[in-house]
Amino acid sequence: MSYLEYNVKTVPSGLRKVLYVNWALVVLLAATASIGFLMLYSVAGGRLEVWAEPQMKRFAVGMVGMLAIGFVPIWFWRNVSAVAYLAAVLLLVAVEFFGDIGKGAQRWLDLGPIRLQPSELTKVALVMFLAAYYDWLDIRKVSRPLWVLIPVVIILAPTFLVLKQPDLGTAIMLLAGGGFVMFVAGVSFWYFGTVVALVVALVFAVFESRGTEWQLIKDYQFRRIDTFLDPGSDPLGAGYNITQAQIALGSGGWAGKGFMQGTQSRLNFLPEKHTDF
Repeated sequence: MSYLEYNVKTVPSGLRKVLYVNWALVVLLAATASIGFLMLYSVAGGRLEVWAEPQMKRFAVGMVGMLAIGFVPIWFWRNVSAVAYLAAVLLLVAVEFFGDIGKGAQRWLDLGPIRLQPSELTKVALVMFLAAYYDWLDIRKVSRPLWVLIPVVIILAPTFLVLKQPDLGTAIMLLAGGGFVMFVAGVSFWYFGTVVALVVALVFAVFESRGTEWQLIKDYQFRRIDTFLDPGSDPLGAGYNITQAQIALGSGGWAGKGFMQGTQSRLNFLPEKHTDF
């Protein structure tokens, strides 16, 4: 036992948990968030209370929540993972019947003081449940068809509900997150090869379905693909944001315009300049 390990073991258990926190991760998160606060301050024209201050409050609550969760033993999260997953799926079902509609999508539940988006909770609950599943499963069964089918169903159930909202981006994240857990659990590469082949076939089918009775995605999703490939085809409509992004990046160059000097945000060329633009 090293001198450092000996001294850590002599520290009271409560304080020892504080020492074992990944403080490097905490510092990196705080640094990244601080850059975001500065950007929100900038796009608001030097006003803190518009977007930066509310975001700072959310970050503070989130950071405290993260640290509190970090102090809870891992076995607790393993034991509640099934409940968390089931609750997330039920909330997604509730969205289907009672969800608020905004900008053409039905993704939120109005709970009074807060507006909840269950698909965000599902991202965490899905990974928790899959991790608990593979923790329970005998490693020799990981690649057997029946035991591969079960997590596939676990992944596809919430993904289907999210696609119906519709929220293609989050659905893809659920598929990718679930697939990654299966990958690190040791599922055979042959399954992933099959999935890649099916994805290629699905992409081909999506494009072939355009304009038919069996069209697989919405018209606005096709327009997103079109404008991604050629933003100039509709610079004042569906391609507007991408065109403004090109102007912002091109005019700023490698060094940017400078803090508080971004023309596309200061001159209100962007409809949602404070979000992920």
